[in-house]
Amino acid sequence: MAFAAATMALVALIAGVVVVANTPRPQTTPGGADLSAYRDQELHARPDPAEIDLVDHPLYDVAMPPAVECDLPGLDVDSDTSWQTFAQEAGLCLDDLWAPVMEELRLVPESPEITVSDEGLDSDTEDSFTLAYYESDRRTITVVLPNVREVSSFIPAQEREVVWLALMGHEYAHHVQDATGILRVSHDLRRTAGSEDDEMDTLRRTELQAECMAGVGLRGLTTSGGEVLDVVNRHFNDGGDLDTHGSAASRTHWLQEGWDRETVAGCNTYGAAPHQVG
Repeated sequence: MAFAAATMALVALIAGVVVVANTPRPQTTPGGADLSAYRDQELHARPDPAEIDLVDHPLYDVAMPPAVECDLPGLDVDSDTSWQTFAQEAGLCLDDLWAPVMEELRLVPESPEITVSDEGLDSDTEDSFTLAYYESDRRTITVVLPNVREVSSFIPAQEREVVWLALMGHEYAHHVQDATGILRVSHDLRRTAGSEDDEMDTLRRTELQAECMAGVGLRGLTTSGGEVLDVVNRHFNDGGDLDTHGSAASRTHWLQEGWDRETVAGCNTYGAAPHQVG
């Protein structure tokens, strides 16, 4: 029973991510994103701000990135230094993995800063809490050490590194969404939604896309085959449905899509049917 309760907390953890991940930066045009901020500074003229279509985005035409070598250090969950090193190395591996996608789109975003924190968020409760979060205004991924340590106590030692790599892949996915303008438009759609149902639908699509991209990360950075997904699903996606992140079945589906598909179109949650993002 204690394990089941911990699993539910782990699933609910990521509910706090989007509150910070979608913190807006000033935008130059309504409904668009200034992609010139990411482009080569040696251009003769800055390109016009681009309108971002969440359903028909050029990102989806890009091939899934090929695997890269990622020699992650062992993780001692009780050591702050070990967490910092593990998280930073995972971030560097994810930089390498997603680099061909950014190059194909002619984007040159700064790498996100990877940090750890000894303090939880004010939104943490006894029933759910945040393990990590992405701040778009600072382009920072932060791992919340007290919370990941609590959950780690319910995860077999030999499975912890894969689970936390999946978490880093999910947070890095928010960075990919940020760099491609998707996160900005998602935030605007939520802010201007005509109903709570519409707002939650956009939020779920954003989070399920991040889960799909976590699957991309796992495929590209691990060598253990499909059993990796079994481990991650057992700890992240077996327990409970969430209004913010979708049903357990939806989360499992999109993680698999990121693992299986040949192009990033496999992660087009914004164009998916309602039953796939419920």
